[in-house]
Amino acid sequence: MPSTIKIPFGPQHPALKEPESFLFEVDGEYVVDVVPRIGYAHRGIEKALESRTYIQNLYLIERICGICSHAHTTCYTQAVEEALKVDVPSRARYIRTIVAELERIHNHYLWLGLLAHEIGFDTLFMYTWRDREIVMDLLERISGNRVQYAMNIIGGVRRDITPEVSSEITKGIEVLSERMKYYKKVCSDEKTMLARTTNVGVLKAKDAVSLCAVGPTLRASSVKRDVRADDPYAAYDEIPFQVVTNDGCDLASRVATRCDEVVESVGIIQYALDHMPKGSIEVIVSRVIPSDEVVSRVEAPRGENLHYLRSNETDKPARYKIRAPTLANLSALCKMLIGGYIADIPAVIAGIDPCFCCMDRLTFIDVNSDKTWNWKCDELRRHAIKWHKEQ
Repeated sequence: MPSTIKIPFGPQHPALKEPESFLFEVDGEYVVDVVPRIGYAHRGIEKALESRTYIQNLYLIERICGICSHAHTTCYTQAVEEALKVDVPSRARYIRTIVAELERIHNHYLWLGLLAHEIGFDTLFMYTWRDREIVMDLLERISGNRVQYAMNIIGGVRRDITPEVSSEITKGIEVLSERMKYYKKVCSDEKTMLARTTNVGVLKAKDAVSLCAVGPTLRASSVKRDVRADDPYAAYDEIPFQVVTNDGCDLASRVATRCDEVVESVGIIQYALDHMPKGSIEVIVSRVIPSDEVVSRVEAPRGENLHYLRSNETDKPARYKIRAPTLANLSALCKMLIGGYIADIPAVIAGIDPCFCCMDRLTFIDVNSDKTWNWKCDELRRHAIKWHKEQ
């Protein structure tokens, strides 16, 4: 008899906030192999973008992800602005940066609460989500919305930040910084948290690089890569900050990395507020985009967003391609799960901060053989390594 058995996990499961399927091969309590099956929430956004104008697409792009809505619209507007050869006003670039870092704080507070919930630490979950209301109130004060802020437009931003709002942001981020320092201490000292995160979901630096991991997942494996520093956009080339890394290479290091990133984001926001340029927040642009091909990159809270635009001298894109960070981290996630306990599966999956609706893709069917190709871990790894070698 075989010593291993296969266990389906998802697409509907209490530990998954969005539908996703994993087929685990286990030996006793240990995971020996895992194959992901994506495609349960594919929304056809890329195709839908081709039938809408560049202005209409702003609203669709923002709905790729609720938590990373500003990151996606920043990536989109940058691509269109580059095709137009338009320079965005300095004040608008600073405002984009402030909202981006508030969104990062929002994301990391939400993530820490969800991770705590997955391991049964509901007290931390409730405390972090209580404090998360502070940043959501600040985002609502700036934009009028708590989640999808609709701040970006092609050529700048929709709303300015007044001195009164700036003062409120300063007060709010001070509280958020101090609370996150406290939560990091809790996560570093609390025995249950340590037992469920230390040496769990291990991803060594060489594996993180070879599997093309991105964002905090990569930086928690001691790899110093961040689009904000490596390929600056918005106002990041004018604002001093440190790229946070951690050499633990496990789930505990991902906690520490995100906690430290919140504190670093607070510093970025305060610097941007103190050095905000005066002037306009937008420029008028043409609705027709010249023929061009553009790749735009943004460091979303979960990692690198990559958008590709091909324009054709009309008011609609000829092709638009989106690579969200969860797709980049999926093959690394498989590596983290192998060798771990079945009981740690929910926490390890939560550790990459997955957004499956962001990354979902089609399933391809060969009509001649009725063969279905799902994106398996090996296929993802092969394509990722090929892309990495070509850069």
